[in-house]
Amino acid sequence: MQKSFYWGAILVFLGACSYGVLATIVKLGYIAGFNTFEITFGQFAIGWFTLLFIVLFHKKTRLLSTANMQKKRNLMLAGTSMGLTGVFYYLCVKNVSVSLAIVLLMQSTWMGVVTEWLIEKQRPPIRKVVAAIIVLIGTTLAAQLFNSELELNLTGILFGLIAAVSYTVTVFASGKTALSLPALERSFWMLTGGFIIVLIYGAITFSGSFNANILLSYGIPLALFGTILPPILFAYGMPSTGTAVGTIIGAVELPVSVLMAYFILHEVVQLGQWVGILLILSAVVLMNYKQARLN
Repeated sequence: MQKSFYWGAILVFLGACSYGVLATIVKLGYIAGFNTFEITFGQFAIGWFTLLFIVLFHKKTRLLSTANMQKKRNLMLAGTSMGLTGVFYYLCVKNVSVSLAIVLLMQSTWMGVVTEWLIEKQRPPIRKVVAAIIVLIGTTLAAQLFNSELELNLTGILFGLIAAVSYTVTVFASGKTALSLPALERSFWMLTGGFIIVLIYGAITFSGSFNANILLSYGIPLALFGTILPPILFAYGMPSTGTAVGTIIGAVELPVSVLMAYFILHEVVQLGQWVGILLILSAVVLMNYKQARLN
């Protein structure tokens, strides 16, 4: 049992680290001259076809079965928020630093508390309310909102907050929709919904040309770390750790993203920002530690 738990924790940790490197790769893609549609298409297209191949040859899935079509449609609908998250998050990364973008995305922490309150009509326990307040304080420090010398990009911040809302919907929907289907199959159908959104975004913003080089360059690592590895690692790791512990471990995405930006993009991260990041991480632990102890 302990061996299974630790193995699951390692898988969840690796999945979160995978998500953590995404924003830096996206930033490098922008520097190389690719646009938002090319980057998101490269990630979702390669990820979708790879996951399709894996699911078709996975003996526990029945991808081509007409049974449970309603559940599959619901998963695709839920997955549209995954596509919206990708588009808006990458638009955010285009306009602000990676370290700020990931902090904005982490607003999903307190947004999730509000979502549960509004939809499930359950008043959150005091520790979750306190944790949400800590997240907001940490965000103020991490985003340097009181730094008068810093010129904030309001467009980027808006995109980041919209991405956080969309990510909150993704997390909530994935935990409620078609739970009887195998995890890999659920990931595939949600990714399908997300891919459709990316294609719609491309149709709306298409400029007349598409740089297919994205498929052989940044699209591969983006798909690997964004749509292939995390779903598989979480699918096998989360059942062993439990959702609460998995969420705490998954918060490593935040420091990994900031460290990647620091070492690869040479973004400057002030002491106050690190304090804010630590506050956000502590809030994630506070929100989930009680349930984690029960597991």
